[in-house]
Amino acid sequence: MRMRRKPNLDSRIEKSARLLVARPESLRGGWLREREYKELRLELGCGKGRFTADIAKAEPDVLFAAFEKTANVLVIALERAEQEKLENIRFVNAYVDDLERYFAPGELSRIYLNFCDPWPSNRHAKRRLTSQLYLEQYARVLKPGGEIHFKTDNLSLFEYSLRELEFGGFSLAEEARDLHRDGPAGVMTDYERKFYGLGLPIYMCVARNAMR
Repeated sequence: MRMRRKPNLDSRIEKSARLLVARPESLRGGWLREREYKELRLELGCGKGRFTADIAKAEPDVLFAAFEKTANVLVIALERAEQEKLENIRFVNAYVDDLERYFAPGELSRIYLNFCDPWPSNRHAKRRLTSQLYLEQYARVLKPGGEIHFKTDNLSLFEYSLRELEFGGFSLAEEARDLHRDGPAGVMTDYERKFYGLGLPIYMCVARNAMR
């Protein structure tokens, strides 16, 4: 069922227009030109932007491109970033099915995949953001040694993703089967805080791009 559009959505988004990129394809190869940020990172599916805002505050010398397809959700992320007076985030209201349209080869240093849709049915496997269809794109837009940071609460998706990453030529740098077992570790998303509060394990891995 389609989500009902929030009242005054357009006017709310317009108030944060400085952080919204209307034509991200126009920045391909030039995301870092406007300021001397040390690197560019991508978050696919930023949701309400808690993770986005918290990590941007922690690393002000990094530029974050945050993609979110649902405008009703994106507006909350935009308003959060405005309230925090963050300058190093650029939001995009789009579903990324062709990363190379928006990013040049090697332009990204890191990609965050946080709690993406597991698409449990085998017939939908190609839609998973850790399928070969997507991993091939990640390998091209990431610099050599660039990283994918992946977190999920779904063990089946996690194990599938580990196999796909290995098959796709990525090397596993970190792996955790219960990331917060000894207490909160790193920046959390809204989902992650909820799952942590329920005592559910979070699966995490960091994979490095071996493409030369």
